[in-house]
Amino acid sequence: MLETLADDLQARGKLDLSECFIDGTFVSAKKGTFVSERPSGAKVMKLMAVADRFGLPLGVHTCSASPHEVKLARETVCERFTDERPEKMIGDKAYDSDPLDAELAKLDIELIAPHKANRKKAQTQDGRKLRRYKRRWKIERLFAWLGNFRRIVVRYEYHSDNYLGFVHLACIVILLRNYF
Repeated sequence: MLETLADDLQARGKLDLSECFIDGTFVSAKKGTFVSERPSGAKVMKLMAVADRFGLPLGVHTCSASPHEVKLARETVCERFTDERPEKMIGDKAYDSDPLDAELAKLDIELIAPHKANRKKAQTQDGRKLRRYKRRWKIERLFAWLGNFRRIVVRYEYHSDNYLGFVHLACIVILLRNYF
């Protein structure tokens, strides 16, 4: 249903994949997690999301909190709700990675992220592309919209698949608000 809704919104022109944003946030669990997901039973997981130009959700992904966001970016992009790929992906300094840039370039996605202060290699971004970075607040707004659903803020589910189902349900509600 989520894919059908996103495709219909894209056909109506209410989803714009020309400029998308990616980020992640931490979600604390009330009772811990399922043992096979994380041997220590840690109480924190990471929620990754991709938003379109208007801040509407395009894809979400959950995993344990230990991997860095750069390693989860490709999986998050692949778990999008639409068939088309984003043209430009905008992220914060955490996404300044040449391997990630090359990996997304294979998918015909241009990565735009400001360079870290301690970057050793030559710079790949110029100021013209980085002007888009100032609109990155839209992914933060998506996390604020998701935060309006109490079931998403704190993970009460023992299994991460159940939690991801509630996140998808919240994304359906957010997309339905922009449907009419």
